[in-house]
Amino acid sequence: MAEMRNIVRIAGFDLDGTKPLWFALTGIKGVGMNYGRMVAKVIAERYGVSVNTPLGELPPEADSFIEDVVKNPLKYGIPRWAVNNPKDWWTGEDKHLVGTDLETHLMNVKKRLFEIRSWRGIRLAKGLKVRGQRTRSHPRKNKISVVGRKRR
Repeated sequence: MAEMRNIVRIAGFDLDGTKPLWFALTGIKGVGMNYGRMVAKVIAERYGVSVNTPLGELPPEADSFIEDVVKNPLKYGIPRWAVNNPKDWWTGEDKHLVGTDLETHLMNVKKRLFEIRSWRGIRLAKGLKVRGQRTRSHPRKNKISVVGRKRR
C-alpha cells in the first residue's frame, strides 16, 4: 500500500486526500455528489478498494486514470444521462465538461441565448430568475437591494 498523500492534484484541482474517494471527487468543478459516486464506483472496482477509501491512499498512477474517467465517462460504462452536457448544441455529442471547459461552455450558452433574444437569455442578462419562480416576494438574486426600508 502506498503512503498517504494529503493533497492530490486531479484535473487541475487540489483535492483533499484524507476524504473518502466519492466525496473528494466532488471538489472538481463539474462533478457533483451523484456523479462523484458513480465515478468512484468505477475507480474502486478498477483498483479493488472501497468507495470510502481515502483518495490519498490510492497509488499515484491512479491520478491519470481518475482524470480520464471524469472527463470520458461513457468509455467506462457511466450512463449517458449522467453527463452534464448531453447532446451538445454545437456538435450533438454527449460530453462531460469539467473545470474551465465547463465555465467556458456555460458562458457561451448564456451569450447565445442573449444574442437570439430568448426570454431566458434576457432574464439571465438582467440577473432575474429564469425558471419560473416568483419574483414578487423574494426577487433578490445576488443583489444588494433593500426591501421595506428607505435608502439613506
